[in-house]
Formats: sequence, C-alpha cells, structure tokens
Amino acid sequence: MSKPSVIAIDGPAASGKTTLACELARRLGYLYFDTGVMYRAVTLAALERGIPLADEEAVTAVAESIEIDVLPPTVDDGRLSTVLVDGRDVTSLLHTAEVDANVSIPSAYAGVRQAMTRQQRRIAERGHVVMVGRDIGTVVAPDAGLKVYLDASLEARAYRRWREYQTEGQAVSFEEILAAMRHRDELDSARAVSPLRPAEDAVVLDTTHMDAQAVLDYVLKLVNARDGDLRRGKP
Repeated sequence: MSKPSVIAIDGPAASGKTTLACELARRLGYLYFDTGVMYRAVTLAALERGIPLADEEAVTAVAESIEIDVLPPTVDDGRLSTVLVDGRDVTSLLHTAEVDANVSIPSAYAGVRQAMTRQQRRIAERGHVVMVGRDIGTVVAPDAGLKVYLDASLEARAYRRWREYQTEGQAVSFEEILAAMRHRDELDSARAVSPLRPAEDAVVLDTTHMDAQAVLDYVLKLVNARDGDLRRGKP
C-alpha cells in the first residue's frame, strides 16, 4: 500500500503539531505546510496596505486578491518553509509582533477562511504534503489519506509553551499563557466557520504523557500501515 499523499494534522495550540509535522515531512520527503502562515500573510498584506483589520469586507477583498504559495525552504536561515505573496518572499515578516498581535482578527472572517481554503487546496492537490492546522481534516482536505488529531490537557500544552518562551528568553508567566490558551481554545471551538474538532475518521492522539519521539513513531506506523487495524487502535 502506498503512503498517503496528503497527511492532515490538526489540534489545538501546543499539542505537538509542528514538531510532529516537521519531522514527518523530513522523513517522508514531503512539503511541510503550516496553513496558519496563510492567515499571517493576509494580515501582513492588509497591514502593509493600511487597511483597518476591523473592516471585514476590505480584509476579505485582500485575501481574495492575493496569491499565496508555500514552498520548501529556499533560504538556509532556519525557516521551515518559504512563503510567497504574489511572488514576493515574505517569510521573515510573518512573525513580527504586529502580525502576532493581529492575526486572530482576519482568521475569524468567513470570507478570509473561504479564500484561504481554496488556496490551501491548490497546494494540497500537488500531493506529498503534510498539512498542519485546525480544520485540515474536516474542511481543507477531507479526502486526506491520513488524518491525525493531536490533543493534550490544557495544563500540559500551556507548560510546553511556557518552556518554549523560557528558552527564548521571553518573560511570560505560566498563568498568562494558560489564560491565553484557554481563551484561544474557546474561540477556535466555538467559531461558526470551521470550528476546531477532529474529523470523524481522524486518529485522535492524546499527547499529554507522550514525548515527541513517541508521537512520531506512532504516526510513522500509521503512515506505513497496510490495513485499518492500527488506525483504529491506541498507542
């Protein structure tokens, strides 16, 4: 049995999606595609054009007018992929403080999500891609050959993010991260468009007590499984 051409990995923040997807893509020789970069690209484009992010119609028009592409890294600067907006490399601009502070606004707009879904599907159609997000298995790529939904307790996810910030030298308290993550979970799960939830045929994996290697090993078994038995099982 051939490996799935499209692998969808969904789940809440700090559930281990990025760590898993990056290594999985590397092992398989696939494109690593974090669909969140598209919403960052729309946010950047709107900010650069001086469009108020509260203007849903105008921001949606921006999302519909630009072409976003995601490629393997073209520069050896630590990036996980290269993101182009109308052919311009904007990768280094997507994680600025201004984009970080505003990306949740465009990503909540139905028109923006619809426009990004169309672009995400265009990239998925190329195949050999590991797609990461919150609605990949349910909306973007419902026909993906393998769907994995990673989860973990809120406390475990907040602790992981706190450790990341500590490593980066960012002075953010665990309590602040916990509160922010709880709020993000509520928004993602309650939104009317593409709410966060596992696809019916997704493998749901609780990573609370699993390290990154254990998660990778298990998903690699899923990738190589020749029947459905393992996909219905538990690690």
